[in-house]
Amino acid sequence: MKSLTIFLFLMLVPCFCLSQMKTGTFSDLEIQQKEDPKPIMIHLYTDWCSVCRIEKFNLNKDKELVELINQHFYIINFEAEKTKENIRFLGKEYHYLSNGNSGIHELALALSKNKSQPVYPLWIILDKHGNLAEYHEGLFKPERLKKKLKEILE
Repeated sequence: MKSLTIFLFLMLVPCFCLSQMKTGTFSDLEIQQKEDPKPIMIHLYTDWCSVCRIEKFNLNKDKELVELINQHFYIINFEAEKTKENIRFLGKEYHYLSNGNSGIHELALALSKNKSQPVYPLWIILDKHGNLAEYHEGLFKPERLKKKLKEILE
C-alpha cells in the first residue's frame, strides 16, 4: 500500500509542477489563422538533442510563459528528422528527404539559415501576417523568450 501511494504521488507531481503548451499542427494552422489570426511559433527540434530536452523542460516550468503562448500564439513543435508526412505551409508543399536510416524534412531546411544542417533547437516566430519576427538558433531561455514574445505582441 505504501509503495502504491508513493507511486501515485510521483505520477501526479509533474501535473502540478509543469504547465502544458497547446501545440498544433501545420494542417490545422491554415484554418486557425483564417478564424483567429495570431503570431506563429515553430519550434524545430530532434529527439537526440539534449539541449532541446532541457529547453522544453525549462519552458514548461514557466507558467507565465506557457499562458502567454497559449493565449496569444499558435505553436508547432516540429521534430525535423522524424516527421515524414508531407506538410503544406505558406502555400508550398514540403516532403521528407530520406537518407538511408535517417533523413530530414524539407521544411526544416527551408526554415533554417544553414541549408545543409539546421542548428537545434531552432525557433522561427512569424507575426500574424506571416512575416519573420524572430529567428533563434540554440537554447532560448524562458525570460529572453518571454521578453521577445511581448515585443512581438506590442
